[in-house]
Amino acid sequence: MAESVLALAVNGREHQLNSKLIPFRADRVVLPSVAIVGLGYVGLPTAAALHGECGRVIGIDVNERRLAEIAALEADLGEPDQMRLKEALAEGTLELTTQPSAAAAADAVIICVPTPVDAEQVPDLAALRGACAAVVAHARPGQVIILTSTSYVGTTSELLMTPLAERGLVAGTDIHVAFSPERIDPGNPDHLQQETPRVVGGATAECTTRAAAVIGRLTDAVYLVSSAEAAEATKLYENIFRAVSLALANEFADACGVLSLDPIEVTLAAATKPYGFLGVFPGPGVGGHCIPCDPHYLLWQLGRGGRTSPLIEQAMRSISLRPEQVVRRAAEVLAADGRELAGSRVIVIGASYKAGVRDLRESPALAIIAGLECSGADVSYHDPLIPDLRLPGGRQLRAVAEPQGAEWDLAVVHTNQPEADYSWVGDCPRVLDATYQFGGAPHRTVL
Repeated sequence: MAESVLALAVNGREHQLNSKLIPFRADRVVLPSVAIVGLGYVGLPTAAALHGECGRVIGIDVNERRLAEIAALEADLGEPDQMRLKEALAEGTLELTTQPSAAAAADAVIICVPTPVDAEQVPDLAALRGACAAVVAHARPGQVIILTSTSYVGTTSELLMTPLAERGLVAGTDIHVAFSPERIDPGNPDHLQQETPRVVGGATAECTTRAAAVIGRLTDAVYLVSSAEAAEATKLYENIFRAVSLALANEFADACGVLSLDPIEVTLAAATKPYGFLGVFPGPGVGGHCIPCDPHYLLWQLGRGGRTSPLIEQAMRSISLRPEQVVRRAAEVLAADGRELAGSRVIVIGASYKAGVRDLRESPALAIIAGLECSGADVSYHDPLIPDLRLPGGRQLRAVAEPQGAEWDLAVVHTNQPEADYSWVGDCPRVLDATYQFGGAPHRTVL
């Protein structure tokens, strides 16, 4: 295992704390069989990564359409996982099924289902509860069961350990149960799963060790923590830190606008300091399955006990309001030329929540398009990865495949998709760059 490098903004002596980490070291042996429950943006890369590390992988997903997409190699999956998936399907080492009972045949079970929040920011654990209940129902002695889905502290105990015990399977004695938060970064080729360290915490020390042996097939570095609860809290802290940092970056970008400064330049300059600073970039909002949702799991759990966390609450409020700020800024850009947003033709460039993925979950683009329409604008969008989308009100919208810049009164840049042709944007008379990094229109205005 490579020596760890802690990402701490402390006093420049982070290496002195490395000894507090507990690295897992074990001989790499091929696992007989692993079942992956949930084949979404976490489960599918996990299944692909196990090719060659496991004699048999059983992919379980209740969505038949998703399984057909995977079987046809049409799922959104980056390289080299796409090649691993192709090989696994060709060799028959990956089996796809909708039957949860198939998990009984596996020596290890990894649960990777989504954990969103509802319209009131309350955790929606329907999928997770269903998946865990199915795994418990078909669990057998000797299995290793690993939960990776982000949730509140205590979920592993509540949804796995307790119901297993009610079946007569005691964690640490009859069966091994642990939590290991996923660390998948969709669409980012610089953050490979194998090179990203993982954390594992189990019901007992033996549970932790058994689970780490499984997770160690996915990554070169595994670190052990004292409990499943500690591992659950680790994931929450990671994403809460990111949420607070993004809220700060957006607020600082607004300040830079007042001061006529480029926030990207300032952030990069600050990042030259090798300690005490961990910078992120501003943008039109925050999307995806993690940052807009996960902090609410802690806030909800604290709220049940009558506690609050004002800083986190304010950060999440700031994040949720960012799309409204984009809409207001769009109106300002048009007003500067004597035009009103109502009646103007506006095209939003990029709809996915981040570059390089076909994922619309919590994408700020949806709220931005809806807000522009509510203000009376005639809104379209262009995204080579998202051919159509459904707005919050339910209306379907199809992407403009080959837009012409002169057709629009305003272009709002939301996501820069890699290798996309944006040469036409320069012909648009007004360009609002909500990414702060769009280079295709010299006359752009930033958010």
